[in-house]
Amino acid sequence: MRLSTQSRYGVRAVFDIAYHGGGEGVQIKDIARRQEISPRYLEQIFQKLRDAGIVTSKRGPRGGYSLAKSPEEIRLVDIIRVTEGGLEPVFCVHPEKSGKDCDRVAKCVTRLIWKEAGEKLEDFFDSVTIQDLCEKSELLGVQKERGRSLMYYI
Repeated sequence: MRLSTQSRYGVRAVFDIAYHGGGEGVQIKDIARRQEISPRYLEQIFQKLRDAGIVTSKRGPRGGYSLAKSPEEIRLVDIIRVTEGGLEPVFCVHPEKSGKDCDRVAKCVTRLIWKEAGEKLEDFFDSVTIQDLCEKSELLGVQKERGRSLMYYI
């Protein structure tokens, strides 16, 4: 199973806010630069994440995106559910959600395997938080960018 770019970029962007934001708003241009993602594409992803209550946004010169919850409370599964719509590897696991019918649902043994695989994947992503990613980044020596706002004196 492959996750879409929306999921991968969504996780990276939420991590970026937690790691570099320090509790303050982070501008999309800075996230886009650090994560090498198109700002327009990030806006589309952030709209979904904002609607799901994962991030908040504030307009204006001191505005930007910030986390709606603490990094310990945001799990990767939350972001992936928003961007993917679920973690089922094939549509027949939950045909009622996909809107696609399969004549073999009642007698398909592989469907049970796909269902179990999706559950294990969901359990794994549920066990990883944004805080875990921040801690791993510190171990890797990723430099934090804080306080890059300009100060003007007269």
